[in-house]
Amino acid sequence: MFNKLKQFNDLRKQAGVLKNALAGEIVEVENKAVKITMDGNQEIKSLEIKPEFMHAEKRAELEQELKNAFAESIKKVQRKMAMKMQSMGGFDMPGLK
Repeated sequence: MFNKLKQFNDLRKQAGVLKNALAGEIVEVENKAVKITMDGNQEIKSLEIKPEFMHAEKRAELEQELKNAFAESIKKVQRKMAMKMQSMGGFDMPGLK
């Protein structure tokens, strides 16, 4: 029982190290309507909407471009996360070997 608690505690420590490391990773995605800056923990740091897309007649296009930019940002962060985990030696996850 204590061995499992130790493994769980070790895993929590590894997750904390990874979270801190990812907080410093930044991705930017820009398309014709928006620019998104996101950190490695998938937290939006900034969102810029280009002025020409602030008009009502461009709303549908803006919404689509936002969706595309968010999706691309998340994919970029996930790739960075995988690379960071690999460079850190991965996670020693008991029971998943």
